Amino acid sequence: MAPASSSSVTTMKRRMSNLAAKVPNTMQVGHTQINPNSQWVNSRGAWVAHIIYIMFLKYIFGIIPWISTETSWTLTNWVYNISQYIMFHAMIGTPFEVDQGAYDGLTMWEQIDQGAQFTPTKKFLTVLPIFLFLLSTHYTHYDVFTFWINIAGLLVILIAKLPLMHRVRLFGINFVAGDGEEDDATSHSNGNH
Repeated sequence: MAPASSSSVTTMKRRMSNLAAKVPNTMQVGHTQINPNSQWVNSRGAWVAHIIYIMFLKYIFGIIPWISTETSWTLTNWVYNISQYIMFHAMIGTPFEVDQGAYDGLTMWEQIDQGAQFTPTKKFLTVLPIFLFLLSTHYTHYDVFTFWINIAGLLVILIAKLPLMHRVRLFGINFVAGDGEEDDATSHSNGNH
């Protein structure tokens, strides 16, 4: 057998034969498993699904007879922002056990692209609520009251997406014991006060 090379492919030769087989080196260092919990967000189909979801919300709120156009745009803005907040910023962990607990204390937003900032997916998911806010402001005819309602929804979702808020837990929301800080019960049981 030929000695192992430094490349990722090892050439193995059989004795008394001219046949050689290229065998990939499966012993790689690092995280080789892609996080299936957040990988789907990077596909263009997921991007289109967000736009279809917004159009669906607008259609549903638009066909209700007692809801005005202005109110339907405001409701579309708020429901989309709330659903995006719940999906990307409120739920933590991953339902898959391929990562040995590496993502247990992270929100989905923090898991996307292994936490890298300013990736195309994160830019799209940041620009989309801004664009929806601008549309809803336009179709509410720049009414001051609905402007403040819509900007409140926008600020909640945008502040959660800021790089400054990466792995930050406000008011104990989404706090996981062992996420870099000791739990009070653990510190008291160890005699550390």
